[in-house]
Amino acid sequence: MSNMALSNFPSSICLIMLTLTIPMIVAHNTPQNYVDAHNAVRAEVGADPVFWDEELAKYAQNYLDSKISTCEMVHSNGSYGENLATLDGLLTAAAAVKAWADEKKYYDHNSNKCVGGECRHYTQLVWKNSFLIGCANIKCKNNWSLVSCNYSPAGNVVGELPY
Repeated sequence: MSNMALSNFPSSICLIMLTLTIPMIVAHNTPQNYVDAHNAVRAEVGADPVFWDEELAKYAQNYLDSKISTCEMVHSNGSYGENLATLDGLLTAAAAVKAWADEKKYYDHNSNKCVGGECRHYTQLVWKNSFLIGCANIKCKNNWSLVSCNYSPAGNVVGELPY
């Protein structure tokens, strides 16, 4: 093997690995991945399934694109319900939804309050009247992932039970 062939060998491997990794990341964040993860949690409490909405997904993507430099987890304050999640590394649809669902332990259905921790991501996730979702995922410049899921109609209406 010539020196030129050897010098290109490591970069060829990196290119192949990058090519193989990108589809895996995308494959875990399809609309169906988000819908399935949401509906599994919603089924546990008898909430109707959600359906994918491309306009909500575009809204989420546009908002996340504005956060790619900072990966700042700040709500958009739009007219939709919204859940955000961030992680150092790859954040799949299933992992983001699981993080929100794990807040169930802090939700007391009898008092309709969060007890001992944050639970409003969970209540939005299972909100009975929110039947459309659109989500997006970005890899920020600091290598963190940021996920946004938007819900319509918005949930977490004061004085109403989520399910």
